[in-house]
Amino acid sequence: MCPRHAVHGRGGATRTTGGGRVAPRRRRPRAAAGEVRVGVVPALTRSRQDYLKALYALSTAGGTITTSRLARRLGVSAPSVTHMLGLLAGERLVIHSLGAGARLSAEGRRRALEIVRRHRILETFLVRVLGLDWSEVHDDAEVLEHHISDRVLEAIDRLVGHPAEDPHGHLIPDRHGRVRPRALRPLAALPRGASATVREIRDADQHRMARWKEIGLVPGAVVRVREVRAADGVFELEIAGRPLVIGREGLEGVLVDARRGARA
Repeated sequence: MCPRHAVHGRGGATRTTGGGRVAPRRRRPRAAAGEVRVGVVPALTRSRQDYLKALYALSTAGGTITTSRLARRLGVSAPSVTHMLGLLAGERLVIHSLGAGARLSAEGRRRALEIVRRHRILETFLVRVLGLDWSEVHDDAEVLEHHISDRVLEAIDRLVGHPAEDPHGHLIPDRHGRVRPRALRPLAALPRGASATVREIRDADQHRMARWKEIGLVPGAVVRVREVRAADGVFELEIAGRPLVIGREGLEGVLVDARRGARA
């Protein structure tokens, strides 16, 4: 039997085979410090998921999202945003160039929709099954969405009856990432005499959402604009037969079905 031989050398470590043949040991090339290998997408960390979801939420009107706007959304510094966008760009999840903003790539949008689906199904579960308040479940879903398996998520989806919308009226993407289009407009954009149905509440502020629930500004509510005092930014509304006087700022984030915007 041939004796085993081993040859060792810097940068070229070798190993022996049973027959004494020396075969080079393959080594994966190491990335330099701070280098991102283009196209290599690691498992999405919570931070990466939050960035993709924020980009999706901010890009409903299309176009690129500025670093400063994304920083405000996430509550982090602009340099932190720039660094993470560079990583996501290297992973081909976003399209980003310094000074020109960022937008999701096709793959980034697909991954973002997966996260959005998780969040909205969980919000629905928390309200319908656990009985938590409509205005308080956003933060709880933010935590849970990062820690449940796909199998558990699909079980929850079945349990709540495969809902099409979450408690705030947001459409829930299907398991293939498809979201049906619909035309919405801000409630504050309606003219005097117009009627419309509230469809979505786009605000994560718990206090504002609790106030909207209190006054009846919830998905499904029919609102009629009785008067608009443009100079003061004041609206006189009627919700379920009850009058309401509210400022323009108090309506930001309330979206209605554009098809019901005809004058009454």
